[in-house]
Amino acid sequence: MNRVVVLDTNVLLADPNSILSFPRADVVIPETVLGELDKLKTARVDPDLRFRGREVSRILFDLSEEGSLVEGVELPDGGTLRVAPLDPGTELPNGLGTRNADDRILAAVYQLRQADPDAEISLVTNDLNMLLKAQTLGISVERYADGVESGFARRFLIRPFQRYRAPLTILAVAIAVFAGVVAIALFTQQKSSSAPVALTAEFRNLLTPAQQGAFDALSNLQTHPTDPESLRTMANFYYDERNVLAQTDPVAALDTGQQAIRYFERYIAVAPQDSNARVDMSAVLFYTGQTDQAIQLVSDVLKQDKNNVNANYNLGVFYWQGPRRDFTGAAAQFEKVLALTKNDTQQHGAYLRAQSALAQLAKDAAAAGRALPTTAGVTTQ
Repeated sequence: MNRVVVLDTNVLLADPNSILSFPRADVVIPETVLGELDKLKTARVDPDLRFRGREVSRILFDLSEEGSLVEGVELPDGGTLRVAPLDPGTELPNGLGTRNADDRILAAVYQLRQADPDAEISLVTNDLNMLLKAQTLGISVERYADGVESGFARRFLIRPFQRYRAPLTILAVAIAVFAGVVAIALFTQQKSSSAPVALTAEFRNLLTPAQQGAFDALSNLQTHPTDPESLRTMANFYYDERNVLAQTDPVAALDTGQQAIRYFERYIAVAPQDSNARVDMSAVLFYTGQTDQAIQLVSDVLKQDKNNVNANYNLGVFYWQGPRRDFTGAAAQFEKVLALTKNDTQQHGAYLRAQSALAQLAKDAAAAGRALPTTAGVTTQ
């Protein structure tokens, strides 16, 4: 049976090489996706995101030298790649239109299924809304697990001191309110005044406690730009906002992650001995696709503190979920976490996460034909 894989925009932006990640499959890119990538050339987004968009275009341009992308070109792994235009004459099911990009991508998948009912067609996306709507239409969906928004990376990556998560929808709305309140307060501030912006009680009540803290930190940084506590507060705030946006808007999540990195860099410059901040920053670097920098940063932490549980754990995730796919190296890091936390009741959560990560790592390694050594007994649990 012919396997057809349709790539969503967020997958290509997470990993431009995803085009080449489906051996012996017919890889399809809807024409709408190319339009979304083209918009990045002039959009006010993070430079790293524009770079990824250009990298996708470069790969497609190189492949176009082999023939017509619309008719299909052969890939090195034995598969094919083609761009699928949307036929406006295709009759679509109820609830599916062509007004927005998501619907046009889903319509292209539906069109492919109608043209070849016997094919095994899957939409590859990391967008939750797209996933849900595809499922309601009976379209098979896969998550792309090798990109920076890897599901297991989100599930397993440790962030020190992060104790709670607000419901994603409520938190996203609250972030929007925060942005609006900040804009109003800045607009109404006396231009002649150099004092920090003050919020009225009415404005402050519109914000969550975290947003109130972020606003106070921003205000303090106007007059004390190297205040460590304020810089750490802003780094934490953007870190948490990135995690929220990653569920619904990967493009905005990358930009917000870069904001977090900038504040982490400023904080670490004035508090270089804070290893927890370095571990936090390594996670954001990894999430934004800067895996080599993430590995380097967390390795620097381990040079100073080889028994840092969170640093060892994150390094294991970076080896496992990053481009290296170093299963053996990842296993060694997780096993070290187990050894460090086995008899520590306060670190029991880290111990359980390391166990779970090892179990999944063993499955991934076996599926890739690189089974882990059986001497690591915990990998079979």
